[in-house]
Amino acid sequence: MGRYRAASLFVFLGLVWGSSFPAVEVGLEYFPALLFAAIRFDVAAVAMVAYAAATTDRWRPRGRDEWLPALIGGVFIIAAFHALTYVGQLYVTGAVAAVVVSLGPVMAAAFAAVLLPDEPFTLSRAVGLVFGVAGVAVIARPDPSNLLSASVVGVALVFVATVAFNLGTVLTRPFRTDLPVQTMQAWGMVIGAPLLHLAAAVRGESVAAIQWTVPGVLSLVHLALVCGSLAYLIYFHLLDVLGPVEITLIGYLEPVFAAAIGWLVLGQAVDVPTAVGFLAIVVGFAIIKRTALRRTIASLSGGDTAS
Repeated sequence: MGRYRAASLFVFLGLVWGSSFPAVEVGLEYFPALLFAAIRFDVAAVAMVAYAAATTDRWRPRGRDEWLPALIGGVFIIAAFHALTYVGQLYVTGAVAAVVVSLGPVMAAAFAAVLLPDEPFTLSRAVGLVFGVAGVAVIARPDPSNLLSASVVGVALVFVATVAFNLGTVLTRPFRTDLPVQTMQAWGMVIGAPLLHLAAAVRGESVAAIQWTVPGVLSLVHLALVCGSLAYLIYFHLLDVLGPVEITLIGYLEPVFAAAIGWLVLGQAVDVPTAVGFLAIVVGFAIIKRTALRRTIASLSGGDTAS
């Protein structure tokens, strides 16, 4: 794949995943939060299993070493992340949620340092994590006299969602098998969707509360098939082409598109604290990944990759 085509796909992926946050906002007007997430992954799981069956010779995991990462992905990456994010977006805008989620690469580096023996917790990782968490605190703007304000609750839920997603990502790293990524992703959705339905039942959500409107159904289809199935396939393709450092940068393109779409479609403006918080998170990531970023920039410019 040429660099221009890869760059085009990278920007498209950022656009698609950035659009998911305002799409969730639209859907939450018509669906109970957890049922919305559950139905999204009902649809996405069927599509992904069908795709895995059609394009690979391994449409389902075999043995403990293959089922365990699918289980971890289903619990942490699909169920916990989306449950907390969808409920969190009842309190904050999609742009704010996208900025908090952009803390993910910083959080992943912190978890890797604690849980993986070959990635020690260095001073730079500690400083980067401090910048990232400080950025989230700036966005939340907690008021000591009202720590349970809607803004703080929403940011806190999305923050915990980001923790769950990146903990799950790191926990799956030791389980490297020859299972196709499409298959692992598909079965993560198969496992995660019923957990979301269970959480919806515990929360007291009812199918009767769903309003089957055109905007609601369009947001559901967009999230399930475009932001879910199609976007993940592009992501794993770019992961092979670009490598883990460059693809991680997608997390910093998503909030830009989320904010732009939120402004154009929903009339939402990004305030100064959210922008400052996003900048702090980006700085935190740059501190942690400074060596890899230098190599990536040198590679893109055709220069020397030595550090």
